[in-house]
Amino acid sequence: MSLTERGDLTARIYRQLLDAILDGRLRSGERLPPTRELAQRLDVSRTTVTVAYERLTAEGFLVGQVGAGTFVCAEPLNRARPRNAPAGSGVRPRRLWQSITAASGAAPSSGPVPPTIYDFRVGVPDARLFPLETWRRIVARELRPALVHSAIYDAPPGHAGLREAIARYVGISRSVRANADDVLVTQGAQQALDIIGRVLIEPGSCVAVEEPGYHPARLLFQSLGARVTGVPVDAEGLVVAAIPQHARLVYVTPSHQFPLGTPMSLGRRAALLEWAERRGAVVIEDDYDSEFRFEDRPLEPLQSLDRSGHVIYVGSFSKTMLPMLRLGFLVAPASLQPALRSAKRLTDWYSEIPTQAALARFIDEGLLARHIRKATREYAIRHGQILTILRRDFTDWLEPVPSAAGLHLCARLIPGAGVDMDRVTALAREAGIAVESLATFCGEAPAQQGLVIGYGAIPPERIEPGLRRLAESFRAASQDA
Repeated sequence: MSLTERGDLTARIYRQLLDAILDGRLRSGERLPPTRELAQRLDVSRTTVTVAYERLTAEGFLVGQVGAGTFVCAEPLNRARPRNAPAGSGVRPRRLWQSITAASGAAPSSGPVPPTIYDFRVGVPDARLFPLETWRRIVARELRPALVHSAIYDAPPGHAGLREAIARYVGISRSVRANADDVLVTQGAQQALDIIGRVLIEPGSCVAVEEPGYHPARLLFQSLGARVTGVPVDAEGLVVAAIPQHARLVYVTPSHQFPLGTPMSLGRRAALLEWAERRGAVVIEDDYDSEFRFEDRPLEPLQSLDRSGHVIYVGSFSKTMLPMLRLGFLVAPASLQPALRSAKRLTDWYSEIPTQAALARFIDEGLLARHIRKATREYAIRHGQILTILRRDFTDWLEPVPSAAGLHLCARLIPGAGVDMDRVTALAREAGIAVESLATFCGEAPAQQGLVIGYGAIPPERIEPGLRRLAESFRAASQDA
């Protein structure tokens, strides 16, 4: 509580306390400060506070207990003001945000949600594989009192040591051409996309995305005022010939297409770069899940093939490490770097320093590369296990899409299979299986049908019983059809 203006101080103290009680900031049964203590804190007379307390007590909001103090009344206060406003009341967001909220699934679900027994969600790494104790020691080193006491606000591009470490890491592991000045640290890949959109998207701009594709990116671009168009993806990746001619921004996941998992062919990469240069467009290359590769080294990223400065490379450590560590980055052409840094400054000033410094050590000491090698071996086993079961037990319904990387695999519904995928996923959810329909990653009609099956969050021993139960959901849905 603070009093920034003078005037009727008793009335102002009364109003602030009443608002805190009605809003729930002061909860039923909570003890208030003694009148003398609060008076000293607010620099007013004790009588001023006492009168405010007495008024609230007389109205039934406070109760005094001899020798114990003054407490918020334990009686329900709904008669005074509802804690939650009635449905339909209050200020509404823009219509755009209402549609985005509905599309993103942010609206509260109705009814109880069955507990998840078999977790096949997409994009969730196995936290048990992460060297948590090692990470804690490194973070503790960055939180020493001498470092904390000398800390100041950092520069928007991020911790200098981390930017250097990232430039070296992606240069070695992915052949990305970058130095530390080209790197901008972000709060995950999603903030990188937001910053890029703020700089490049004007209201009504056409943005091309993959179809099916990463839905949060589509929704983000729409929130910035873009007209988003889905471009089909085939066995070679994005169909460049189908990109709208007036598009000025293209978002792709060429190394491991999300969610299908297929890589973009070298021919398509060359065609996309030539198209971007000819049209003066920018390509956002999201190198999603490229670290977890089970077979040959992937094709060179678009960024390393780009010679005209039209590609922005985006990466994240949320999947390779832990989702709770919201650290990502972008590598941009020199012509865009000043604007992107300004956008980062206006967004959140800079990313949190100790974690950045710890990640720099984690990379430089070879610990990230070691963790990725270990995790890749484990994910390869799970990928192979799921693929074997799909080809054995799901041949009547699903056809796996070839893939050799990442934390999930996709399987398309076989034409004429005679099952409703919405019914399948509903039955699976009732059976304790968390699995996602391919249709949820589609923004164009008609939506493609199938499943996207993650294996980062499920232990190997649960894969076979989980898929066995999923097969039962398919059989039940077939009987319902």
